[in-house]
Amino acid sequence: MKTATFALAAALAASAAPIPPAPAADPPNLVVLFADDLGWGDLGCQGHPTIRTPCLDRMAREGMRFTQFYCAAPVCTPSRAAILTGRLPVRSGMCGGRGVLFPDSTGGIPDEEVTLAEALKGRGYRTACIGKWHLGHLPRYLPTRHGFDEYFGLPYSNDMDGVPGGGNNVPLIRGEAVIERPAVQETLTPRYAAEAVRFIEENRARPFFLYLAWTYPHVPLHASDRFRGKSPRGLYGDAVEELDRGSGDVLDALRRLGLDRRTLVVFASDNGPWLIRNEAGGSAGLLRGGKGSTWEGGMRVPGIAWWPGTVPAGVESLAVASTLDIFPTFLGLAGAEIPRDRPIDGRDIAPILLGKGDLPPAPFFFYRGMDLWAARKGPWKIHLVTRSGYGTDKPEAHDPPLLFHLERDPSERFDVAKEHPDVVKDILEEIGRHRAGVAPVKSRLAARAADL
Repeated sequence: MKTATFALAAALAASAAPIPPAPAADPPNLVVLFADDLGWGDLGCQGHPTIRTPCLDRMAREGMRFTQFYCAAPVCTPSRAAILTGRLPVRSGMCGGRGVLFPDSTGGIPDEEVTLAEALKGRGYRTACIGKWHLGHLPRYLPTRHGFDEYFGLPYSNDMDGVPGGGNNVPLIRGEAVIERPAVQETLTPRYAAEAVRFIEENRARPFFLYLAWTYPHVPLHASDRFRGKSPRGLYGDAVEELDRGSGDVLDALRRLGLDRRTLVVFASDNGPWLIRNEAGGSAGLLRGGKGSTWEGGMRVPGIAWWPGTVPAGVESLAVASTLDIFPTFLGLAGAEIPRDRPIDGRDIAPILLGKGDLPPAPFFFYRGMDLWAARKGPWKIHLVTRSGYGTDKPEAHDPPLLFHLERDPSERFDVAKEHPDVVKDILEEIGRHRAGVAPVKSRLAARAADL
């Protein structure tokens, strides 16, 4: 395993990290439910007026819903690298080139990265990846080579491998073998849910980690006969409502098997809605921008944590948290070793989840590709570069930068940089320290990023 040492960044991370809680004698089961291109405003509990999501709404009522929860990148591949490593994707090079992996890409998640699955296996966890992977389709990059005992799903986005005349030839893989090509996309959500329930049932007597990455509502949209044509929101609503039912199947299985009080489940989305898809894209609610953008709508996503009897029920948390935090939080709860030979950008948010208080404000950095475009600290967010999203406009640099107070202005409409030069100065200094830590990485990984 290669070792990366960045003294400054590591010191900053160490100083901010809370002392992890002592692990239980029987470590909890850990589950991630990860949607694809689901907007901040696309769930009933997030205020959508016509998409019905009773299962996720119940999950929020029985658990904790974060109103300021972020993914780590506004597009698929880097976001997925981040949730599994706890590291900004700039550190692994999983964000360069064309931004995401394609069927002709030769790269993938580096061997030296430690995934959540790999770290949990050291604590005796059984691990499964179900759904969209998008971290490399060549054999050396598949989930089974990076800590997962089982894999069932698509190696990349469902709109790839296009064929003349329309349609897609994307493969469905079990383990490392293609079992169906093209994948029958109308069946994916219920098949993923069935695989997840089977995995839970077969591993009920041991700790397990399930990473269930739904294919939808990424385009092209599909739903089974049970859900197609049923939502007032159209096909997009059909796909989300079926995803909701699949998530409910997982939660119901945990309840039925008596595992609910031994299992932490986190629901989130990999990035915001693909707005240029019009009715085939989702909604960021009152937030600005969407997928491909570092405006709030591109990276603030639904975030729900559920663990009956442990995570307080019915809580709406204003804490700023992100998918980066899942890695150190899960490892801390499992009593697994957190890698100490590299910076970990996420924070252990167990104190928040356990209702024991908030954590001190820490900077959060918004990347688009290999470049840092924005940063948040406390309620304040600076934009160095802005873009609405895919195909909508060109990136626009801002000097001086834009500044928004997100708790007063979540739609990022009112630039208050002139009124708060001290805040601008403070966040720019945080950016400077961060860039000093990642500069050697960017130089070293430039060639790898080009393979994407």
